[in-house]
Amino acid sequence: MAKPQDLKTQFVKEIAPKLMAELKLKNINTVPKLKKITINTGIGSQIQQNGKDFDHITQNIIKITGQKPVINMARKAISNFKLREGQPVGIHVTLRGQRMYDFMNKLINVTIPRFKDFRGLSPKSFDGNGNYSIGIKEHIVFPEIDPDDVLQLHGLQIVITTTATDDEHGKKLLEAFHFPFKK
Repeated sequence: MAKPQDLKTQFVKEIAPKLMAELKLKNINTVPKLKKITINTGIGSQIQQNGKDFDHITQNIIKITGQKPVINMARKAISNFKLREGQPVGIHVTLRGQRMYDFMNKLINVTIPRFKDFRGLSPKSFDGNGNYSIGIKEHIVFPEIDPDDVLQLHGLQIVITTTATDDEHGKKLLEAFHFPFKK
C-alpha cells in the first residue's frame, strides 16, 4: 500500500506546477504558497469570570496545535472594559513549516467536515492581500479535544497567511488544497 503524501510534498509536486499554468505565471517562485497559520483566542471574558485561571484554554490550544501558545497582554488600561495594563487578554500560536502543513491537512480533512450544519466556507473572508480568516465558535470540533473534559467552550480564529498578492490568487491556492468554499 502506498504511503499518502503530506500536503507539502503534494504542493511541490502537483499543486505548484498546476497553479503556475492556471495563473499564467512565468517563474515558479511567483506561485502563491502558504506562509504561516496563526491561531488566536481571546481570554478576556474568562479572566473576568474565573480570575487568572485560563490554563485549560492554554492546554486546549497545545492539544490542537502541538505547540505552546504565547499569552498576549493588554498594552493600555481601558476602564470601560475593566482592563488593566499588563493583564492577559488573548493567546496565539503561529505555525510555520511542517507543522503548518500538518495543521492545514487536519483542518481541511478532519475538522471542517465536523462543523455543525456545514455548507461551505465563505469566499468573502479574504483580506484583500490573499490571506484568509476562519472563525470557529466551538473548539470541540477538533478531534484532539474530548467533549467530556471541556470546562467551558471558547472560540478560535484561524488566519491563513499566503504569499499571494491579491484575493484571486489566494483563493486559487486554497482551492488547489481542496478548501471547501461555498459555490
